[in-house]
Formats: sequence, structure tokens, C-alpha cells
Amino acid sequence: MKSKFLKTLSVILASLLLAGVLASCNYKNGDVSSTPVKTEKTDINVAVLKGPTALGMLKLMDDDKNDKAANDYEFEVFAAADQLVPKIVNKSIDIAAVPTNLAATLYKKTEKNVSIIAVNTLGVLSIVTNGVEIDSIEDLRGKTVYATGKGSTPEYALNYILEKNGLEVGKDVKVEYKSEHSELATLVISGKAEIAMLPQPFVTQVTTKNADVKIALDLSKEWKKLPNNDGNELVMGCLIVRNDFLKDNKAAVDAFLTEYAASTSYANDKVKETAQLSGDFGILDAAVVEKALPNCNIVYIDGEDMKKSVSAYLNTLLAANPASIGGAVPVDDFYYAK
Repeated sequence: MKSKFLKTLSVILASLLLAGVLASCNYKNGDVSSTPVKTEKTDINVAVLKGPTALGMLKLMDDDKNDKAANDYEFEVFAAADQLVPKIVNKSIDIAAVPTNLAATLYKKTEKNVSIIAVNTLGVLSIVTNGVEIDSIEDLRGKTVYATGKGSTPEYALNYILEKNGLEVGKDVKVEYKSEHSELATLVISGKAEIAMLPQPFVTQVTTKNADVKIALDLSKEWKKLPNNDGNELVMGCLIVRNDFLKDNKAAVDAFLTEYAASTSYANDKVKETAQLSGDFGILDAAVVEKALPNCNIVYIDGEDMKKSVSAYLNTLLAANPASIGGAVPVDDFYYAK
């Protein structure tokens, strides 16, 4: 009886030991089935603008929606850059896609609590016309140009281009600003705005919906032609992070950058699919995005290349209007590198 009892006890103990071994295993070696240990995700609040910067983010937004992203993202889409400024200042936004000059002003406004982590958009601005012939910057003399982006990169880029071509805003050219791209696009399509500066994909939207609307000037080309510019790009958009968030969540931010880089590649390689995502997320009309995306200059540039391009651009803006970048070009700690 005692021998039988001991034998039974040994079997039970062996079974318990084996169960413990199996429970501690995961799929790493592919030879034992069990539930893998779940890695804790970081909550990140991300802000994007309703335009090209949002298009580069769409695949990541979709991955997050389907629980395939490395972090738990909460995306918020804004119509204008000035709407997200207070949210960055009060720390309710962790990462944001913003105009490059705004990144510099936020660096000062937040007492260096903002770093630029990547360039995501190059020049996307054009002058479009409806019923007016414009072949050069000089042809804008005496005209009214409707525009969007007051207080951010579009305004300062336009002013600088006009100035370097001998035109003074308010004297030689009147510029009237609208708060949203979609509002201005409607005015152009209807003919109420004969000359307008718009970014992609709104340029494609207006030319598609009204055959009389023409692209008169590509401001990226006009920018690169300016004296002493050395062919530098119009670096319009970038990604920023709050440094106090970065300090405690570096691995999560690096994971975001990896995912965002993949998202921009997807946008450029999978145009039709990205356009569909734009429609699904209510960003911009899918048909318009499909036509415009190849001209949206969505990029991913980080590290030294980012620093070089942004520094050159900010120095140009400093010479044009110091207030446009907060009075000074940020120092080296403005630029983040993995």
C-alpha cells in the first residue's frame, strides 16, 4: 500500500513540475505552445494637421486601430497649427506633426521642452489661379493673393519669396488669409478667390473640380531659385516631441519613429491604399488624395541630415523675419538623434 501511494505521489509531482516548465515557456523557440508574455505598451498622444502630415501618419493610425502598433496611440487631427499650440504647452500632447518654424518657436515658448525628431514634409505650396494669368512672382504685383497658414511656414515662405523678388506685402501685394485649407479651396473653385496659395493635396482638389483653375507657380522651385539659398529645400513640416515625455519614454519614442518611417514609406509606395485610409479616417477625400499624393513630398529624414536641412531653413527664416522662429535659431539640443 505504501509503495503504491509513493508511486502515485511521484507521478503527481512530476506532472506539476512539467506544468510549471510549460507555463514558463513562450513561442521563442517555436517548439512549445503557450501564451506569450504581453509587453506593456506606452500611451502616446499624437497630434497631426489635416494635410500632408496626416497622410504620412495614416498607416500607423490604421495599425494602431487594429492593435498592431508598438505603442497605444491617441491621434487627434487639427485643422490649423495654432489650435495645437496650447495643448503642447499644457503637456496634453506628447508628439506632434507641425510646421518647421512652429517647432522652433515652441522650443523657446516651452523653455527648450521641445525637440525635433524628424522632417516629414518638404515643399507642397503652389500659387493657383482661376481666370487670371500669372507666369512669375512679378506678375503678383498689384494683386490680392488668398492664402492659408498665417503665423506658420506658408506665410513666412511666401513673404520671403515676395521680398526677394522686390515685392512688399501690404504695399505691392495684398495677402488675405483664411483659417482653413478647405475654406480657401471652396473659394478658388467657385471663382471668388482668383489667386491663391494652397498646399497639396488641396491644389489637386481645386484643379480637379474646376478645369479653369491652373497651377501658376510652384513655390518650392521659387524658393530654391532665391539668391544665396544654395538650393536648400523648403522644409515645411516636421515631428516634435516633448522632452519631459522623451526623458521617461525614449524606447517608446524610438519605436514611434520606426513605425512612422514605415508609415511614410507605405504612403509613397501604396498610394491607392493610403488614399482609401484618408477617406476612412475622414482626413481628405480619397479620390483627391490618390491623385495628389505623388506630389505631396512626404519624407522621413532624421539624424544629421535632418539637422542640416532644418538648420539651413531656419537660418533663412531668421534673416527674413526673426519672429517667425521665436527670435533665434535653436541650438544643438533642439535636434534629437536615436
